[in-house]
Formats: sequence, C-alpha cells, structure tokens
Amino acid sequence: MNRETKRKQQIEALILKYEKTVYKLAYFYMKNKQDTDDIYQEVFLRFFRKKPEFESEEHEKAWFIRTTINCCKSYFLSGWVKRTMVLEENTMGQEDSYEMGERSELFYAVMDLPVKYRTVIHLFYYEGYTVKEIAELLDEKVTAITTRLSRGREQLREVLDAEAARESKTMSVVQKRPVSDIRKGGVRV
Repeated sequence: MNRETKRKQQIEALILKYEKTVYKLAYFYMKNKQDTDDIYQEVFLRFFRKKPEFESEEHEKAWFIRTTINCCKSYFLSGWVKRTMVLEENTMGQEDSYEMGERSELFYAVMDLPVKYRTVIHLFYYEGYTVKEIAELLDEKVTAITTRLSRGREQLREVLDAEAARESKTMSVVQKRPVSDIRKGGVRV
C-alpha cells in the first residue's frame, strides 16, 4: 500500500470517527442544514491544515468539539451574517440521518433553548461529558455549567409540561364528545 492510499484511509477513518459529533454540535448552534454543512467542512479543513498532535483520544475529541464551537461563534460574528437576512426554512424532516434520529418534542424543545443552555445539554446528554469536562471545553467555571444545565432543564421541563397539558386538554375534549359526533366526522346530525 502506498503512502498516499494509507493517508487517505487515515483521513476517512478520522472523519467517520468524529462526523456525527461535529455535525450534531454544529446543528445545535446553527439550526439549519446549510450553515451546519459549512461549519462541518470548516472544522475538518482546519484539522487537515493544522495537523495537530494529540496526547490522547479524549484530547482529540475535545479539539474537535472546541473547534466546532469556535467555528460556529466565528460564523455568527462575521460581517456577512450580520448583513444578511435569514429566510425561514421549512425543511425539518429533509435533513440527513444523523439529525433525524432525534426528531421528537424533546428535540424541538432543546433546539428552542438559548445556545448557552443548548450547548451544555448537548455535551452532557448526547456526548456524555461530565460537568467538569464541559467547563474545561468551554473555558467556563464548573458552577456556571451547573447553573446552565439546571436552568436549561427547568426551561425544558416548563415547555414539555405545557405541551403535555395542551395534549391532555385536546384529548379530554375529544373524549367528551358523543360517539355519534366522532363517527360522523365531528358534525352533529
């Protein structure tokens, strides 16, 4: 096997190893497929340009997470974004498979959280990092991360409880209607 083929296989293995982590985290920041694709590409380009050396696999994964977050933040600070208007997208359900595994009320509720809560919830629950590790990744104090997790959970609880209350109210209205109404399409005869 020649050197170029070996290098190509190493690159493919690295992308396969971190593609879901990078893509999901970028999607949590960007909230749309097109910008997420740009961030995803930029993260891997930075890796191939810099060719960083890592002490361990955890250090390597942390580099990808930190770089993804930095790319997302840089994107929002760019002059291009500040001067453009985002068109509302109605593409939920058309994205790639990594995003679609989590399409539920919970997923949408997490996506509606402010980015500071969304990020720590993603890293804690989806990536399995501890509070201390998240604090190191985000260069924040442990207490700040704990507070964000707590507030994020509370906001999620409020949204999901409100949604559950709406659903139960809708169900009780349907259950109170006479059977003859339901069979005839809801129109009394």
